[in-house]
Amino acid sequence: MRALIFDVDGTLADTEELHRQAFNAAFADAGLRWDWHRALYRELLHVTGGKERIAHYIGTLGLDELDRRAALARVPALHAAKTRHYAALVAGGALRLRPGVARLLAEARAAGLHLAIASTTSPANVEALLLATLGPDGPGLFDLIASGDLVARKKPAPDVFELALRTLGLDADEAVAFEDSAPGLRAARAAGLWTVVTPTPWTGDDDLSLAQLLLPHLGDPETPLPGEPGVRLPDAPWLTLSALEQLRHPPRACTVRRLYESA
Repeated sequence: MRALIFDVDGTLADTEELHRQAFNAAFADAGLRWDWHRALYRELLHVTGGKERIAHYIGTLGLDELDRRAALARVPALHAAKTRHYAALVAGGALRLRPGVARLLAEARAAGLHLAIASTTSPANVEALLLATLGPDGPGLFDLIASGDLVARKKPAPDVFELALRTLGLDADEAVAFEDSAPGLRAARAAGLWTVVTPTPWTGDDDLSLAQLLLPHLGDPETPLPGEPGVRLPDAPWLTLSALEQLRHPPRACTVRRLYESA
């Protein structure tokens, strides 16, 4: 194992409520009477990418062709306004990293592993989150920040994970991916990556059966995982690097053959 590759939204921090608020603020600024309430936003999360999410929503409004084109033309400006609102909310201290994230990042760095981000969110959103939660050195912890704008297809396509692997010069079996949702999980697995999934309330109903390891969060001494070690983890009530290695490459079961001699 030479690298850990992280999704951002929902994985490093539960960001979706702030994203939802930022979208609605951008719509209000533009004089639009669009309200993405929580139930609707949960459905829209199946569309990856902010601009793609707005465009998909416009397609559900039943507009005539002229109005639909006019609405779609506003998508870049709406998304830019949303990004500004989100960055302001994050800078205001409204987010914290999920349990165990900072600990595992520090352990991986100390062990000499590469750290990378593979996300469909914009680089500006990633930087805002890292600065607010990890401080001015946060972005520098990562060898690579790969965003959806750099690839042809966003998750659930594997493109952004494949880009991360190519840039790091690694094969898929040398890295572990961390995700929180079904589209991200499908993308990571399609790239050949062993994948840990820590869902949030926004993604807990997703089909996450492809995950090699499914945990409520990564855990740490202050927030241990219930039932661990023993249920899913071998060595501690939080996910460690050694546990990842053991789970990725479990000992082969040995078949003992007994030879009987006839009397």
